[in-house]
Amino acid sequence: MRELTEFERYVIEEKGTERPFSGEYHLHDAKGVYVCKRCDQPLYLSEHKFNAHCGWPAFDDEIAGAVNRIPDADGQRTEIVCSGCDGHLGHVFAGERLTDKNLRHCVNSVSMSFKALDDLAQNQSTTEFATFGGGCFWCIEAVFSQLAGVLTVQSGYSGGDESDANYKAVCSGSTAHAEVVHIEFDPKVISFDELLAVFWQSHDPTTLNRQGNDIGPQYRSVVFIHNSAQSDSVNQHIEQMTRARLWPDPIVTQVSAFDRFFPAESYHDDYFAQHGEQPYCQIVVKPKVDKVKQLFADKLK
Repeated sequence: MRELTEFERYVIEEKGTERPFSGEYHLHDAKGVYVCKRCDQPLYLSEHKFNAHCGWPAFDDEIAGAVNRIPDADGQRTEIVCSGCDGHLGHVFAGERLTDKNLRHCVNSVSMSFKALDDLAQNQSTTEFATFGGGCFWCIEAVFSQLAGVLTVQSGYSGGDESDANYKAVCSGSTAHAEVVHIEFDPKVISFDELLAVFWQSHDPTTLNRQGNDIGPQYRSVVFIHNSAQSDSVNQHIEQMTRARLWPDPIVTQVSAFDRFFPAESYHDDYFAQHGEQPYCQIVVKPKVDKVKQLFADKLK
């Protein structure tokens, strides 16, 4: 989250409004993307913008899934907020016939930042993300941390709400979360398919809500997919492994759309590296690490 000025907090967090015709983007017409000032989530494309002569930036469309609509406190209008951080953007109006889409997002300039096309091309990330759940995250973090092309591996929780994304709640098995690792990787060095190959070998995808003595829905086998290409890859892998009968029992791995990742408490970071001599690490984690080292020797750092 970006640190906000006092006026930015007034608009974004307290649902205030900037004066008409005063905003930076009121008559702005450069090519690029308008993003949330607080969390940097892309909201609108420059081609969505039009001059509504209302004093605020106006857009007749949005990037899919970027904007949430909620009833305004005045009981009449519809407020729009960033879907990533719930920051106040402005209001949306329909039926004014100002454009063919017959829609106007009236947005405070101060709620947004702008990224020009040239800057986006220069700064476009070459890394991708993968999110896997395969039992205790201490195990799978240790496995993926040793692979070349894997830039970061962070233990945490996905599949549930922020309110109960903590170790005690998740361990109760009563939340919707799975223990996962969130991986940033360089696809020029290691592909998502290769990460999947390691994933299948690092846990048992046929045991429902269980890995060894770790029992509960938080230990389920799951892949949280970040795009359609990942979805296709996971489903193809499962189909191929099922046809080949690599396991005596059916594969029960869930394939779910990635929503949000909540980092685990800091004492879980690099747990195997920090506590490798503990019995659990020696008995459970180390054999998985050694197995992957043997099977994927050409992929190690």
